[in-house]
Amino acid sequence: MSPLQDAARQLRTSIRAATAGLVGRDQLAELIVLAAVAQEHLLVVGPPGTGKSAVVRRVAQALGGRYFEYLLGRFTEPSELFGPVDLRKLREGSVETDVTGMLPQAEVAFLDEVFLGSTAILNTLLGVLNERRFRRGHTQLDCPLRVCVGAANALPEDEALAAFGDRFLLHTFVEPVADHQLEALLAGGWAAEQAPLPAGGALQQLDLLSQQLKHVQLDAARPALAQAIRLLRQAGIALSDRRIVKAQRLVAAAAVLAGRLQAGQADLWPLLYVLPTQQAQHSAREVLRELLAAASHPHLFAAVEEASQQPLSRAARLAEAARGWLAAEAGAAPAEALLREIDANFTAATLPPELAALRAQLGERLALAG
Repeated sequence: MSPLQDAARQLRTSIRAATAGLVGRDQLAELIVLAAVAQEHLLVVGPPGTGKSAVVRRVAQALGGRYFEYLLGRFTEPSELFGPVDLRKLREGSVETDVTGMLPQAEVAFLDEVFLGSTAILNTLLGVLNERRFRRGHTQLDCPLRVCVGAANALPEDEALAAFGDRFLLHTFVEPVADHQLEALLAGGWAAEQAPLPAGGALQQLDLLSQQLKHVQLDAARPALAQAIRLLRQAGIALSDRRIVKAQRLVAAAAVLAGRLQAGQADLWPLLYVLPTQQAQHSAREVLRELLAAASHPHLFAAVEEASQQPLSRAARLAEAARGWLAAEAGAAPAEALLREIDANFTAATLPPELAALRAQLGERLALAG
């Protein structure tokens, strides 16, 4: 196993630990890691109480490093995010900001209700998000920020705020847990409260993958990416040139998170999250159906499955679930459900070889147990 593949595997372990007990929130955790490796930012839109802050907090805990979280309001002062005036420097005649423990020093940040920030806050945030540079008065600092997750209940209608929201390259939309998952939500939530927070330390692996981004070969993926943009335009789904160019960072990040330095058509699925509205993402799934049929990822199961919603994207998740059951043998019912889901998604001709082997093992163990 190469250092790249090992780092990707360790990050997957961290994601799994961070989302233990959080039903239906794997996709959000995976997108945070994808954004961080791509050195971009993620906007999460959804109603209150859907676990947004819990997921970000647990992923930050798994990564380690300095974490900053704040709930913005209309009366939030810039000093609450960036720090107060440094009184010692003020006595010396210089107006500078004491950023100790504040956003400019954070490696992972979560800003809830981010669109409620004042103009002064949002203008300063633009520098922190775009350039990783904090400027306020005489204070100018480089920021170690890997990823900022912004959250809101809805996308803003105001053009100026929408332009600020456009600085978050990835957009995702969360909903309350569906009725059929309520039992799992109750059991998982109870278990998550008792379980210890995930141990940190994955920031080193994240940085290693991020540093490899510039070495990813995109030649094989670029024609398909251009074709995807043409199809979206023909369907009336517009993307700015800036977002189109930046989408390549996400495609490259998907490749390194799979332990590869070559991107292909299977890595195009992050393009769906570059579309800024829920309606555009919904329409794009149909428009890009053929191009995303090859979408798959060995570690970001939920994010790729939500993007493409096609059988191959489910293969990695089903394989991990099968390996987990074979290791623990936790009752026959989950294994039977797995077999049914595998058979519903694949024929003998389309079943990936690794999943075919795991399916055979599941069948043998169930036969022995029966």
